[in-house]
Amino acid sequence: MKKIFSTRTTAPKAVYAAKSALDFAAVHPVSDTLQRYETTPEGLPETFVAARRLKYGSNKIEHGKSKTRWELLRNAFINPFTVILICLALISAVTDIIFPMFSLFGNTPADTNPVTVLIIVIMIVISGILRYVQESRSDNAVGKLLDMISATCTVLRPQQPRREIPMDTVVVGDILHLSTGDMVPADCRIVTGKDFFVSEAALTGESDTVEKVAAVNPFQERMTAYTNIAFMGSNVVSGQATALVIGTGSRTLFGALAANLTQAPVETNFTKGVNGVTRVLIRFMLLMTPVVFVLNGLTKGDWLQSLLFGISIAVGLTPEMLPMIVTAALAKGALSMSKEKTIVKNLNAIQNLGAIDILCTDKTGTLTQNKVALEYHLNVSGREDPRVLHYAYLNSYFQTGYKNLMDIAIIEKAAEEIDASTLQERTTHYEKVDEIPFDFKRRRLSVVVRDRHGRRQMITKGAVDEMTAICTTVETPQGIRPLSDKEIAAITAVTAGLNKKGFRVLALAKKSDPPQAGICTAEDEREMTLLGYLAFLDPPKESAARAVAALQDYGIETKILTGDNEYVSRTVCRQVGLDCTSLLCGDEIAAMTDDDLAAAAARTQVFARLTPDQKVRVLTALRTAGHTVGFLGDGINDAGAMKAADVGISVDTAVDIAKESAHIILLEKDLTVLVKGIIAGRKTYANMIKYIKITASSNFGNMFSVLVSAALLPFLPMMSLHLLLLNLIYDLSCTALPWDNVDAEYLRRPRPWDASSVSRFMLWLGPTSSIFDITTYLVMYFIICPLCTSHGILYNELPQHFSGAALAAHQAAYAGMFQAGWFIESMWTQTLVIHMLRTAKLPFIHSHASFRLSFLTACGILGLTLIPYTHMGQAIGFLPLPAGFFAYLIPCVALYMGLTTGIKKIYLHRYGQLL
Repeated sequence: MKKIFSTRTTAPKAVYAAKSALDFAAVHPVSDTLQRYETTPEGLPETFVAARRLKYGSNKIEHGKSKTRWELLRNAFINPFTVILICLALISAVTDIIFPMFSLFGNTPADTNPVTVLIIVIMIVISGILRYVQESRSDNAVGKLLDMISATCTVLRPQQPRREIPMDTVVVGDILHLSTGDMVPADCRIVTGKDFFVSEAALTGESDTVEKVAAVNPFQERMTAYTNIAFMGSNVVSGQATALVIGTGSRTLFGALAANLTQAPVETNFTKGVNGVTRVLIRFMLLMTPVVFVLNGLTKGDWLQSLLFGISIAVGLTPEMLPMIVTAALAKGALSMSKEKTIVKNLNAIQNLGAIDILCTDKTGTLTQNKVALEYHLNVSGREDPRVLHYAYLNSYFQTGYKNLMDIAIIEKAAEEIDASTLQERTTHYEKVDEIPFDFKRRRLSVVVRDRHGRRQMITKGAVDEMTAICTTVETPQGIRPLSDKEIAAITAVTAGLNKKGFRVLALAKKSDPPQAGICTAEDEREMTLLGYLAFLDPPKESAARAVAALQDYGIETKILTGDNEYVSRTVCRQVGLDCTSLLCGDEIAAMTDDDLAAAAARTQVFARLTPDQKVRVLTALRTAGHTVGFLGDGINDAGAMKAADVGISVDTAVDIAKESAHIILLEKDLTVLVKGIIAGRKTYANMIKYIKITASSNFGNMFSVLVSAALLPFLPMMSLHLLLLNLIYDLSCTALPWDNVDAEYLRRPRPWDASSVSRFMLWLGPTSSIFDITTYLVMYFIICPLCTSHGILYNELPQHFSGAALAAHQAAYAGMFQAGWFIESMWTQTLVIHMLRTAKLPFIHSHASFRLSFLTACGILGLTLIPYTHMGQAIGFLPLPAGFFAYLIPCVALYMGLTTGIKKIYLHRYGQLL
């Protein structure tokens, strides 16, 4: 991927423009670059901001080409289903309008009938408009939801304190302060930096971190080779820096490339499944249409009518509402989840969220209250010691990286125990001269301070094991003495005792006269003197135990992946009801093969002392074992894990890189909120899969019915116009499915996408309707039609009793009544089966559809039942049906519902689930 950044490639012009600005900034001193962009090291004056935005543009980029309204409209009307309908409309226009208009193939102008074309066009228009409206609403909804997620950066302004501003408001000439966990919001020239490491994986694909410095660089052909330029899209791993913005939005390297690269969205299993079902249905339609056409042509002898009927069958087998219903269900799901404080960044993640069977999460803030308090500041003898608090305060106050909850707790504790004037005096007595930022390998942080007398001290805090490894002496009330094995054993006993009580413990050390300012490195963290311990308490949330139990009730196992030690992890996890019998630590995981880890991860609920890479390994092992895994995190150390999970989940208060990596954002860091979001995701999936399975099975059953009619009946069971009208009203009834109720029992289990279940469902339940279609054929052909239209004479015997106009009239009446009967029976069975198959329970009694679905389906049944009794029905060839027909229809439908219920129960018994 690196080749994309070389000027020798065929890069777009925008990349060259970005490189020109980067080249100047990289090879010239900071002062020259500041002068070029008319700014100062203290920042850009507020009065210049608007003019800069007007000159250089906003700091927004398009990831690929964003869809305009015209593109949304085009996509709504151009998809496999509407293309098929358009082709069918053109064929029908030729046969129904052009042939009669020019008196071709025995047609006359009186045979002109545009109704079929009109109905197909109406179906195309309704389907397209509904999809366009839903996709527009979806885009707008997602945009509004994403606006709820804050993404900010720290900017400097002259004579003003540092402040947070939205990333997209950054302008060229701004001076930014960047620290651990920040996303770099624009292309920047480093002005000052100390141990400033960034990850450029989003640009180069390489996971190794890169140190950025302020020194002038020689000219480089490859832009990412510059070590004094921080690029938009990278993230700060450790350290801090001030940086001058030299490119924003599309004028950045990332923006220039993103605007010219096609970035297809990653398909989820559900998306792949929907596309697979679409292909299956289209294949069925392409196979069945010519078969029906040929059979009808051979048996009826009217090839033109057979062609029109084949076209109508193709339309009937085309689930043109599928794209709209999927879009509507996803959009509604996103809005429903937002009401539960769960923001969906990517709509396709909704199904994966509902499918997770393992949730991996950090402990802090999820199980605990996220309100860390410094309870004890102890010397190595285990006694309260104000000197320990004094040094801890200096370390936390002067460190300029990401201040975590423990830093805040130390500062707040110092403010409580030391009066304000004394604290202010201590702060002014020292100045920071250097800093070694925290990283996840060292697990410690150091600052170097100098007092008024010029004496320098390095003050370091960090994890106990990592701290004892760099100390050679220990400070006791009796004085400084060597750190012996006996002392280490005593330290371990004290800290282990605190851990078992639920305290998180850091060790504190100092060193006098470290190297001069600006040259301290991690190598200087040695031969230090251990001062004591800091014991923090972050008690479990009252809701944590209930949330863990709720997740278990919904079929989700909770696993804790934390950097804390095993003692604190075990204590807190037990308090919230997690099984800590099997606990794995990072050093144990490091010694395991991937296969060993996969076996161990399956039976382990708590993982402690993990590095970021080890979190990724655990998640990968779980996914390889066939689980759908979600990961909830909010720190820079969680970004890799979120990308490795099926669903990355973060919170609005997380660091920028965590929010950028996530698919789902929680507005409140609470497992209870996540449970509600998962339930909403499962509801969305349930209503989408209802339409897919019901439509697939209904269409499959219709194939058998049509084949039987083509082979046995002397006339068409329905005219093409009748089929189109039936399909139109049925599809409109289905548009309410995204708003349907979902059984509580269905929501209790994770619902991974299973493509084979669609085919299985279709084969089992599809042919059921054909049994009653064929029964209707028999009753209509042998009983109702002859009794009501031909004095008891069957259709094939009519030529023996009538001839000429009388024969034609009796045949038309016979066929018209038959077609009206199957028209009504088809609508009743096809619509009622929605209610039968939408639930594993007994419909109408144990499970109720939503009012919207019930209303639309009832209106559809009533409307189509009345059509044969209206002038419109008679105009399209129907005859009113006798009351005796309903004496047959009602028990027929009742038996159909009973048989469907029986097959449904057998299916449930065999496969364990219906949808």
